[in-house]
Amino acid sequence: MQLVRSLIMALVLTALCSPAMAVDADPAPGADSQAAAENFSGAFDLERAVKRALALNPSMTAIRAQLKGSQFGTRSSFGKFLPSVGAGYGYTYYGREQTASGKHNDWVASVNVNQPIFKGFNLLATWQKSKLTEESNAASLDNVELSLISNVQSNFLSLLKARMDVKSGEDSVARLESQLTVINAFYEVGLKPRSEVLDAEVDLATARQELLIARNNVSTQQAQLNTLLNIPLEVDVDYVGELEHIPFNLTLQECLNRAYASRPDLLIGQKSVEIAEKDSTIAASSFYPQVDADWKYYNKGVDAGLSRSNSYSYSSKEYWSVGVGATMSLFEWGADYYDYKQSEETVKQVQAQLEDTRLNAGFEVKQSLLNINEAADRISVAQKSVEAAEEAYRMAVARYQAQVGTNTDVLNAQARLTTSEAQLSQALADYGTAISTLYVAMGEKNPGLNMEQ
Repeated sequence: MQLVRSLIMALVLTALCSPAMAVDADPAPGADSQAAAENFSGAFDLERAVKRALALNPSMTAIRAQLKGSQFGTRSSFGKFLPSVGAGYGYTYYGREQTASGKHNDWVASVNVNQPIFKGFNLLATWQKSKLTEESNAASLDNVELSLISNVQSNFLSLLKARMDVKSGEDSVARLESQLTVINAFYEVGLKPRSEVLDAEVDLATARQELLIARNNVSTQQAQLNTLLNIPLEVDVDYVGELEHIPFNLTLQECLNRAYASRPDLLIGQKSVEIAEKDSTIAASSFYPQVDADWKYYNKGVDAGLSRSNSYSYSSKEYWSVGVGATMSLFEWGADYYDYKQSEETVKQVQAQLEDTRLNAGFEVKQSLLNINEAADRISVAQKSVEAAEEAYRMAVARYQAQVGTNTDVLNAQARLTTSEAQLSQALADYGTAISTLYVAMGEKNPGLNMEQ
């Protein structure tokens, strides 16, 4: 028994005095992570920009922390299946004599081990709910990744369009400067009135203002991309790429099948239904008895080592016991019953929300595919429009220099050419954005927007 007493003392002192141990602690950020965060060298195409955003954007850090937290929650709920151990150790001073031989102050140690046997399926359902929550958070991680990919791709395509607008604006300014030079030459020799010079100057000033706006838009898009990629705003990153039209050949049914199989929000919805069902099981656990097993050990002594006193027998003060007990709530005025009925209605609600999410997923796929087809048709029309506008402008300039055309014809032709170029760049940007939106609607990650043939 002395050996048992020593083991109990060691257990009590360890439980009460030892510091808590850290579990699964994250290592401090290493030099590799710091180097990755500061690596801005080289050109950034669309794929590299997306991959950097996925690695270093703060929103990804937040959702990863949420996922890791749910993993700890799963471990915690599993631990409730296992026995719990409690220990106590104390000293009591009595102000009066306890025996004929004098006072005896008590040192008491106790240990209790509790093992849940049956909790009305509460423990099982709670653990399964934690697993489902972990899986739902993993799907949420995919959802946040898709949202971030869409955001980066949209801004990257907007940057490429803004650069095309700058190029178009520079060409427009160059054309108008050339036309102004010709008009001034004609005006100086008396062949053209002053009003034509003024008209050309007004159009040139307007074109220069639009060029300034286009250049500012480029700077704005670059700053936005730097923000998404967690790059300091003052860093001049070399973003490279061109807007292009590569045919997209997937059919609507193929896109829908892939969306229904891959979209993370549908998986999240399914997990939400299963979680609601587990909540219903937990609510129903109050209808069942709660069964626990306990092992208890109790010991009392006259000193810190729980020693016996020769003048006072403590033999009856050391004992252990094992028992099984069951408790059950018999009547609560319908509180537990209606709580269970409420959880059943919640299951129906979440099931309906999942069906609504599925319908919206199909609509998003259909809408994105329609936008792709529309943008592709606009690109074809805009390309022909640019070719026609370039030829019309060339002819107007030639007619004006030959003194058979008017300055108004040249300025109108120049304006139509600028408009056609803007329509082409917008159609190309819309086409790329529609492709990006479709892949997100299908729940698939395509960082480089590589088209499937």
